[in-house]
Order: sequence, then structure tokens, then C-alpha cells
Amino acid sequence: MMMMVVMMMMMRVGSGATSGALALVLVRRCLLLGPLGLRSAGAQDGNGCGHTLLTPHSGTLSSKNYPGTYPNHTMCCWRLQAPAGTSLLLAFGDVDLEPSEHCAHSSLLLTDTQTGTAYGPYCRNSIPSAPLLVTNSSTVTVLFNTTSHRSGRGILLSYATSQHPDLVSCLVRGTHYTQEHISVYCPAGCKDIHGDIWGNPSQGYRDTSVLCKAAVHAGVIADELGGQVTLSREKGITLYESAFANGLRSKRGSLSEKRLIFHKACDDVLEIVAFNASSWWHEVDMLGQDRAWVAERAALGTTGHSWAAEPGAKAAWLELDLGTRRNVTGIITKGSSEQHNYYVTSYHVSSSRDRKNWRPYRGSSGQEDKVFEGNADSQGEVSNAFIPPIVARYIRVTPQSWHQSVALKVALVGCQLARVHAPRPNVPSVSKEVLEPTSRPASCTPISGIALDPEKAEYAEPDLVQVSPSSQTGPCTFKPLLEEGYTLPLVLSHYDIPGKHHEYAEPLPPEPEYAMPFSEPEPIGMHRSTCSIAGPAGCSLVQYQTPALRPGELPAGVEQTGSPCSEGSCAWPGRCPLAHVYHEAL
Repeated sequence: MMMMVVMMMMMRVGSGATSGALALVLVRRCLLLGPLGLRSAGAQDGNGCGHTLLTPHSGTLSSKNYPGTYPNHTMCCWRLQAPAGTSLLLAFGDVDLEPSEHCAHSSLLLTDTQTGTAYGPYCRNSIPSAPLLVTNSSTVTVLFNTTSHRSGRGILLSYATSQHPDLVSCLVRGTHYTQEHISVYCPAGCKDIHGDIWGNPSQGYRDTSVLCKAAVHAGVIADELGGQVTLSREKGITLYESAFANGLRSKRGSLSEKRLIFHKACDDVLEIVAFNASSWWHEVDMLGQDRAWVAERAALGTTGHSWAAEPGAKAAWLELDLGTRRNVTGIITKGSSEQHNYYVTSYHVSSSRDRKNWRPYRGSSGQEDKVFEGNADSQGEVSNAFIPPIVARYIRVTPQSWHQSVALKVALVGCQLARVHAPRPNVPSVSKEVLEPTSRPASCTPISGIALDPEKAEYAEPDLVQVSPSSQTGPCTFKPLLEEGYTLPLVLSHYDIPGKHHEYAEPLPPEPEYAMPFSEPEPIGMHRSTCSIAGPAGCSLVQYQTPALRPGELPAGVEQTGSPCSEGSCAWPGRCPLAHVYHEAL
């Protein structure tokens, strides 16, 4: 199978491009690129390679001089390698090779060395049938070969793994879409591909802008990673302002029918509670007037001059305190002011949670400290995104290069950290069905819907209904559920004599409302006594407070001839009716 692939590639390069011996050497080198290059991403070799960025999950490659005319008698071979368990997708951005019979003079050939499958050869008169090629392999070899020719831009390809079926080319523009909401996957490496963008992150971008390059400018994705992009096509505006952000300069553009608005979460301006600096400049001008370039003047919204380090100071830095840990997704810098021409052209960023241990920001590569591009004048603002974001309280900016003097105004963008609440233990909720005790005296009749503790009478959990001590003839002042078989009597008066009607207090959601006994001031000389109700054999006593009787007064329903109750004690309610008890009006 490998020999078949070699023969196919030899046929492409053996037709006048180079001598047969050199062609064979180039083909062999192309097939052996895997061990020599990036193991998990890919590699390239040859004298006809242009802009190339290969990563494990996506990348972009082009011929030399693209989009200008590619040179004569050149060759380039790229070996693309996706992670195990995935396959490769290839998006043909541009294939413009001078036409010839069977593409013999200049051609693009793709081969799957694992299965021996070949795609192509392609040239201007034999272009790919679809803009997206779906392979079944994790390894694809791309061979670009040229002979003598007069015209042709060359090739531009992008790739991604099978996990991103919505892969697009770096050349796709907003005008290529008609729907209002767009979600696509942009490959790594589109930043340096030829294509214009108009606008800025706050205004949006003219719909004629190349989409993936605009996404890098807006800070939605990092060029070295690529990523998923979501945006909307909204009504255009009259004028699009230019801006420098994330290493790209956008253009100033005129009216368009639609504009591109990228969706980016966590992009609010953060409050900086304190500024600190390695030093500050105490300037005394020619008129003898003092001007303090202190750290507090580094706030972006400050009018007038900025913070400036003491002239001649080494390793100057500016420190920003956010008050608490924040999710920091970007930074905005500006120079001194309109009256001065001081600004920082490049800088490092480091972060800390305790102001003692500092971690340099290295971006997505994680290999070297990232150098951010700063300002090109003292008046404009420059934005840079942190992908991945920084989680810290303290941010330190260390200038690396500057114009005339180290002077800076800064703002940070991001959002609060998402609070993650620990899940509560899984406590089973109490069923609202009737709860019956596991054991009870045979002579005691359970009351439907009530859990009664014979030792004490108190309020139970909201799901339970407890006997009210002020109830006389009924065990409960709460209306039972209709499905329990109760009928609702006609209530004539809430202050009627207990015992005539069953009256229930209506509970109000979401929490039960308890019926409380009406409280009256006691006359002087009155006192309360404890009344114990003795139930049938096997039932416990129920104690509660009752008003003491006035001299000569009998309980209701007891005739003068004799009283079965003595002061301080009472018999079972069925044989000894109690005095009036007032319920709170419902």
C-alpha cells in the first residue's frame, strides 16, 4: 500500500518538475514527516510552502506567495495528523493552479497513507467537487507540486477533526450567509491569511469582512487554537471605525446592509479597587509646576495624563487590584494623553491570588511568556484577549518596550466567578400521606391526617398537622383534605360555641397557618390552673392551661346541683364540657 502511494506521488512530481532522483527524495521525505515534525499535529517540508499553522485539532496551510502567483518548480508536502480516534475534514479555501491536461504541470494531491486512498489531482480545470472533504483517516498527506507556469494564486486549505463538521475556510465572509444566526468552526491560522475586516468589537463588523479573521480581532477565538464561533447578522450602520486588537488592524468602513455581531460572554469592564506601581514620575516642568504621574492615574477613564514610571527605572510594572478573584478575559491599554507622546508598545502579564506568588501568562501554548502587542500612539486604545482567561485578584503589567517613556492607562474586562453550590444531602421528603404510628394502644383511635405525640403537644414539620391545645370538641383546627372523606359544614359564626360545628382554619400556601387562641387580659386576682384530661385506659394525659373560674361560676353545661369538676382538675371532655375558647378569626 505504501508503494502504491509512492508511485502516485512520483507520477505527480516526475513530469518535468524536477529530476527523478530529487523527486524521489522529496516524496520519501514527505512520507517520513511524521516522526520528524510535530507528533500530534503534523509537519511540512519543501521549498514551495507558504503560511502554515498545524495544531492537533485544526490548522491552515497555503502555497508560497499566496494569494500572489506561486513560484515555478517548487514542491511542498504537509503531513496532517489528528488525535487517535478521530478523522480529518479538509476545507478547500482556494485551489487556483494553472490548468493542464490531467493537471500534469501544477497539481494538488491528497493521500491517505493508511488506506491508500487518493484525492485528486486538482488544478484549475479539475477542482474539488465539494468545498469540504470528509476522510476516514486520522492521517492525510498533502502534496503541492509546480512546474513552469504563468499564473495562479496557488492553494489554501484548512482542516479540523471530525468533531467539528461545521468547519469553514479562512476566506468565508459574512455575505456568504443568509440566516440571522450563524455557528461555525474556525480553524487555527486564519489571522495571517489575506482578507479585510471593517469595524471593531463594540460596533460590530461589516458583513463583507472575512468571518474567522474578524473573530480573532474580536477576541472570540485565539488564532493559534481556532474554535467555535457564534454570531448574528444584524442591521448595518453608517460608519465602521477602525481599531487595533489582538494583533490585527481593522479598516474604517462605510455603510453596509448587515453587520456581524459576535457573541462573547464574560466581557464586562471590571472595577479596579486599587493601583500600585514599581515607581512613579514626579515631573517638574519648565515653568516649575509639579505633575504627579502616580499609579492611580492608570485608570482608563482618567482625564489628563496617565501613570508613568520614574525615568530610567528598570523593570517597571503596574499592579491592579480587583478586590476579589475575578474571571479576567481581556485587557485594554492606552498611552499617556493627547498632550504627551508616551506609550507602551509591548508588555507581559502576570497574575496572583495572594500578591506573593506571581504566575506569568503564557496563553494557549504554555511554553513561553506571551508578549502582547501594545499601542502605536498615545491616544488610541488597544485590546488583547486572554484565551484561556485568567482567574486571579491581582494583575501585573510589565512593559517590555515603549516609546520615549513608560506610560500607561489600563482597563480589564471579564466577569465574576461562577458560584458553585455544593449539593445538599439527599434527604427524603416527608410524604403527605397519613402517617400512622407503628404501635398504639388498642383503645386509642387514630385521627386521619394527624401525627400525635402523646408525650407533648407542639408544632410539627410543615408537612404534618398537629393537634391544637385550644381545640375543644375537634382534634384539629385545620381543614382536612377533601379526599379524606370530610364534608364541609356551614359555618355560621367563627365565635360560636365549640361543640356545635366543626370549624377549620384555612391554611394559606406555601406554609401552614396555625390557628392561635385568642388572648384576653386577665382580671386582677385571676389565675390559671393546669387541667389534666384523663382519657380511657392506656391513653396518656393531655395537659393545657385553662382560665380559673370566678367565685360561684360553673362550667358551661353544668347545673348548680353539683359539679363533677373541682378547681384544678377536670374529667374527660365528654363528661365535663369546657368553657368558651375563642379562636382567631379567619
